[in-house]
Amino acid sequence: MNHRWLEWAKQIQAIAQTGLAYTKDVYDRERFEELRQMSVDILAHYTETDPGKIKLTFASDTGYATPKVDIRGVVFRDEKLLLVREKHDGVWALPGGWADIGLSPSEVAVKEIKEESGFDAKPVRLLAVLDKKFHGHPPEPYHIYKLFIRCEIIGGSAETGIETSAVGFFGEDELPVLSVERNTEAQLRTMFEFMRDPDKPVILD
Repeated sequence: MNHRWLEWAKQIQAIAQTGLAYTKDVYDRERFEELRQMSVDILAHYTETDPGKIKLTFASDTGYATPKVDIRGVVFRDEKLLLVREKHDGVWALPGGWADIGLSPSEVAVKEIKEESGFDAKPVRLLAVLDKKFHGHPPEPYHIYKLFIRCEIIGGSAETGIETSAVGFFGEDELPVLSVERNTEAQLRTMFEFMRDPDKPVILD
């Protein structure tokens, strides 16, 4: 399916948000507000979602428009990869989530691993910085960068959290059904490449 309409809506929203942040002209502000509403109308038309909900989640930020940042912790034990089953969709993902204000990327990875799997971990190295639009994820209204950070277990034990219903370690040939919104099979196989080759260069984009 062609999702050009979604890319256009995201670009219009970004232009409108940035314009509203910097314009000093009352007439320009009115035009930027119209552009923002246009982006909401496009999403509402194609997704059949309530425009009020779209405006609240998609078109309510202020300031210069920037991508969101999703951080994933990559943990191996006995050559198997730590995954958690998400309550939201019932399928599996690397522990992780949105970057938090006040925390570094490594701190977010450690926090998410603890909250979602029960394990205490320490960060080891950055493995990849990926633009989600290039990697086979389902279309969505946000532009997202994904950071994959290798971590090592230093304590704790397997325990589910508020957002997870199961914790497990999986070999490369026994991967469960994945939450492709969060991570793809190709990405996880790349993580196994890093396990086999600790000197593999960081992947960008």
